[in-house]
Amino acid sequence: MDRLRAMEVFVEVVRKDGFARAAESLDTSPANVTRYISDLEAHLKTRLLNRSSRKMSLTSSGEALYERAKSILDDVAEAEAIVSSAAMQPHGVLRINAPLSFGLQHLAPLWPRFMQQYPDVQLDVALIDRVVDIVDEGYDMAIRISRSGPTSHVARKLTASQNLLCASPDYIARHGMPMTPADLLRHQCIGYSYAATADEWHMLDALGHPLSVKVNCVMHTNNGDTARAAALGGLGVIWQPTFLIGADVRAGRLVRIMPDYHMADIDVLAVYPSRRHLSAKVRVMIDFLVEAFHGIPPWDRDPVA
Repeated sequence: MDRLRAMEVFVEVVRKDGFARAAESLDTSPANVTRYISDLEAHLKTRLLNRSSRKMSLTSSGEALYERAKSILDDVAEAEAIVSSAAMQPHGVLRINAPLSFGLQHLAPLWPRFMQQYPDVQLDVALIDRVVDIVDEGYDMAIRISRSGPTSHVARKLTASQNLLCASPDYIARHGMPMTPADLLRHQCIGYSYAATADEWHMLDALGHPLSVKVNCVMHTNNGDTARAAALGGLGVIWQPTFLIGADVRAGRLVRIMPDYHMADIDVLAVYPSRRHLSAKVRVMIDFLVEAFHGIPPWDRDPVA
């Protein structure tokens, strides 16, 4: 028996002074009302109502229960109103996980504007390059850089980034310019530890045909900024997204190699556990980020040679 529902039916019978009128108010049948009252009396092992064909009255037990049940139902209604209001108004701590380099360069400048718009939301941002379990580790949402969305959570695309193969002018002067994927076998490469394909680099030719090459990595790192710094220092060839190296390529600090071959673009995703019961603080953050990154992303607005 749903005791809270039974109390709600009992209180409504007393308020309406009758089973039929209570049934109409509760949008149910008189038979259901009768069943709830009978089950409640059986559960409490006491009669709550004296009823005849023409009159209904409360027993002493019924009077005691009525006052307490009414108070309980009022408390429940108040709690629901508070929670419902909280769900509509963004507030509280919002825990976000994001990749380190993207978080520093492209998210950190946005936080002051977000907090001006939503002063009742306190941000707790953790920058970690590994893929975290947002539920197990207590995050409300995460920003992911991925070619494919998660299978266990909901993902909303915020924007995208090109991936480029590049090296420093100094490295190219010393080792030559690779012209085809096969040429990479003779070059030093810098690998990204969290890449799904490890040291096997996949790309498409000018006709869209897929190609792959197992490269020789003289260094691995789990952080894009470290890979970028190594490439700028002339250590070898990297592939990295334009949100990290686009400005270096435009400035000539890095040189794009094999422009007739390209890697698939990569998506920037907002990931959260479920569409159901989405809290206001997560909802407004996702909407804020969608607006912030709408159109051509800032790192790709100037063409890369």
